[in-house]
Amino acid sequence: MFGRFLEVSLATRDIAASVSFYERLGFTQLTTGDTWPHPYGVLSDGRLCIGLHQRPGPAPLLSFVRPELAQHLHELRAAGFEPHYTRLGEEDFHELQLHDPAGLGIALLEARTFSPPRRDHAPSLCGWFNACSTPTLDTDSVRAFWEHAGFIALETPDDPFAQLALTSDTLTLSLHPPRALEASVLLFTDPQMPERLERLAALGVHGTEDLPPGLDRRANALLEAPEGTLLLLMEGEA
Repeated sequence: MFGRFLEVSLATRDIAASVSFYERLGFTQLTTGDTWPHPYGVLSDGRLCIGLHQRPGPAPLLSFVRPELAQHLHELRAAGFEPHYTRLGEEDFHELQLHDPAGLGIALLEARTFSPPRRDHAPSLCGWFNACSTPTLDTDSVRAFWEHAGFIALETPDDPFAQLALTSDTLTLSLHPPRALEASVLLFTDPQMPERLERLAALGVHGTEDLPPGLDRRANALLEAPEGTLLLLMEGEA
């Protein structure tokens, strides 16, 4: 329904500081177009693409590409997906935004805004990008929203953090209780996460004090980017 996942779009006041942070984690810059009037950069670990937008706005936004977007607006509305913002003029780069019942922002764009990463793109130091996880108390309504959009719900009984995973062929969204973490987070996993954390510490990258309850600090860490984005690095299967 939403198209192909493109990037996690993040708003930043200082794009240079954000770029520097993600490069320290091993992300590399991709070639962007001139779609946006504001400063814009994209970094990738070969699996996840992070779009940094030096502008005000909601963050994060899960951005998808839906070609011929203006022609699909009626279909989206008929399916119950009502955007709160549209830019669909003849001279515009077509874009619309909506949000799920938990308030997570979603952007649909008419085309790509950067070149895709190479297939042999080097991974980052964070591990395997597992999911974008968002807090919610109303799992049923969020699950229904994303299933209606074509995602498949998967129970996660052994996950120490997330309650439910919603997956498509290009993105996994997980749901966690607000008591675990009150903000959305980019989730990375690796069986050798303690070794990865040692490498990051040697580069001067350390976790915050707000690690979700029940996670061992020797094997898990919560990082905070300059623009406020949280990255949860967890020991676990990729």
